[in-house]
Amino acid sequence: MALKKARILIVDDDKAITESLSMVLQSEGYETDVAYTGTEAVEKSQKNFYNLAILDIRLPDIEGTDLLVLLRETSPKMMKIMLTGNPMFENAVKSLNNGADAYLVKPFDMSKLLETIKNKIEEQKTAETATEDSITAFLQTRKEKLLESAF
Repeated sequence: MALKKARILIVDDDKAITESLSMVLQSEGYETDVAYTGTEAVEKSQKNFYNLAILDIRLPDIEGTDLLVLLRETSPKMMKIMLTGNPMFENAVKSLNNGADAYLVKPFDMSKLLETIKNKIEEQKTAETATEDSITAFLQTRKEKLLESAF
C-alpha cells in the first residue's frame, strides 16, 4: 500500500512565492494547494484536510497571526508555519501564542523550510499514533473489565 502524501496549504498573496513553493514542495512529494487571502484559506481548510499550512504574516484581508486562530478552529491538528518578510519580536511572539508551530523569516533558506516541514509532519504523525495507541489501550482495558464483571 502506498503511503499517503502529506497535503500542504500555501497562503500568500505573492503569486511568485506560491508558485515557486508549490513547485518545490511537489518535487519533494507533497500535494499542495494555494490560497491568496485569509478568507480563501479558511474556506479551503473547512472543505479539505491539510497536514500543514505555510502562512504569510501579511495578507490583503487579515494578519497571518489572526489567521492562525481561525485555522486552529477549522483544522486543529494542522501544523502551521509562519513566514514573514517583516521580522518583529511582537510578530514572533503573537505567532507562537496564536498557534504557529514554526516561524521563519523571508528570504528563507529552502532547505531549512523543507527540514521544518518534514519535522512538523513527523510530529503530527507521532501525535496521531500516540492518540491511536491510547485509545486502543483504553478499549482493551475496558473490554477486560466488562468481561470480568460479566462473570
